[in-house]
Amino acid sequence: MVIKYNKLVRDKIPEIIEKDGKTCSTTILSDEDYISMLNAKLDEELKEYHSDDNLEELADLMEVIYAIAKAKGYSESDLDKIRKEKALKRGSFNNKILLIEVNE
Repeated sequence: MVIKYNKLVRDKIPEIIEKDGKTCSTTILSDEDYISMLNAKLDEELKEYHSDDNLEELADLMEVIYAIAKAKGYSESDLDKIRKEKALKRGSFNNKILLIEVNE
């Protein structure tokens, strides 16, 4: 039986499949297709997080976000630096503030 996936997988997945006695076919994506598939993977992981609501799914989201940053030429530290700068300038989400309305 052949199961078609056509989705981006972690680097060791083909090796894990083969250790399980199965075979798989893979290809290496172009940079443009890689970004597109990373964006699709981000959507997939977000859906899984919403479904399972656990720490492992949050970690998967972070892995995809770091991969997107790297594919665009940024490092994890670049991403974290921007996150920290925004937190200093605009705050984080720690105070659980829900903005209801603004009157002008």
